[in-house]
Amino acid sequence: MQTDSKLSLAVRESLDDYFTHLDGQPPHAIYDMVLGCVEKPMLEYVLNKVGGNQSKAADMMGINRNTLRKKMAAYGLE
Repeated sequence: MQTDSKLSLAVRESLDDYFTHLDGQPPHAIYDMVLGCVEKPMLEYVLNKVGGNQSKAADMMGINRNTLRKKMAAYGLE
C-alpha cells in the first residue's frame, strides 16, 4: 500500500478547506489554482537552490530552459 506524501496530503487538506468555504459559490478554475499554489514556490525554491542558474534549475526539474523562463515570467520571477 502506497502512502501519500506530505505534499499530497497538504493539497488534499487545502482542497477540503476550499470546498468547505465556498459559501454556496460554484468552484472555479481549481486546476489553475492548485498548480499556481504549488508551481511558483517550487520554482522559487529550486532557483534559490541552484543560485539562480536557470539551466541547472530546468535540468533539476526535468523541463526545458525555455519552459522555465516562460513559467518564471508568468509568475513574475525574473
